[in-house]
Amino acid sequence: MNNLLAVRIRNKMGDFSKGQKLIAKYIEEHYDKVAFMTASKLGATVGVSESTVVRFATEIGYTGYPELQQAMQEMIRNKLTSVQRMEVTASRIGNSDILDSVFNQDIDIIRRTMEETSHEDFYRSVDAIVAARKIYIMGARSSLALATFLSYYFTLIFENVLLVQSTSEGEIFEQMIRIDERDVVIGISFPRYSKKAVKALNFAHKRGATVIAITDSTLSPMAKDADNLLLARSDIASIVDSLVAPLSLINALIVTTALRKSGEVTQVFKRLEDIWDEYGVYEKVDDKSIEPAL
Repeated sequence: MNNLLAVRIRNKMGDFSKGQKLIAKYIEEHYDKVAFMTASKLGATVGVSESTVVRFATEIGYTGYPELQQAMQEMIRNKLTSVQRMEVTASRIGNSDILDSVFNQDIDIIRRTMEETSHEDFYRSVDAIVAARKIYIMGARSSLALATFLSYYFTLIFENVLLVQSTSEGEIFEQMIRIDERDVVIGISFPRYSKKAVKALNFAHKRGATVIAITDSTLSPMAKDADNLLLARSDIASIVDSLVAPLSLINALIVTTALRKSGEVTQVFKRLEDIWDEYGVYEKVDDKSIEPAL
């Protein structure tokens, strides 16, 4: 268990009521489960009232139970196995409608991301990207989908963009061998964090490049080498990585950089439209052939 939380509980143990001691013991033994329990569920599990759980949280120095729960979630963010994620997901959804539950969780994740993302870091990142000689984009495992999406649009906006292939560490460093202080590296990773992405950002940092990390927490190993840290929440207790908030943040990066270079981008897209028409890239839909719904 997290040392700070353990110390807080140990220092207060002598002052706890009988019910609070039951909570403390259960947290020490099952903190990975408590991290996703509501206050009422924790109370029911150990046989105390919800108000006793809330008082316990404030007694050990938190503003309330949500802050205590967040502290426990931060502790296990990178430790949940796929099997544990399945168990937690099933427990959280219970008998609720799965579709509605997933939508509501994603809505909450985006809302929290809006509250926590630094506008200063965001616009400083945009400035660095626009001024960069070359833009390297790195994402491994499930984050590769985000990196590919960002690379696709940045390639339309900028001339020199490289999506770093992460097949092996040797290949990563070979692709980044010429990187220096004139370049920008955008690294993307969420729990469970990719060692390859962490090492790539460390390599770029040592070479003097501007490092932008898109990750979920200041405690993320991606954060230590980042010049600009863009935080986007992900659902750490889902069977799949919920990447709606990171994707929304990436959308904002694309839109902002495109507007910064609007003159050039407009000309590029005009040429692209001509090419797409000439080679029939997109299926044309005749609006007149679409019958209105009755």
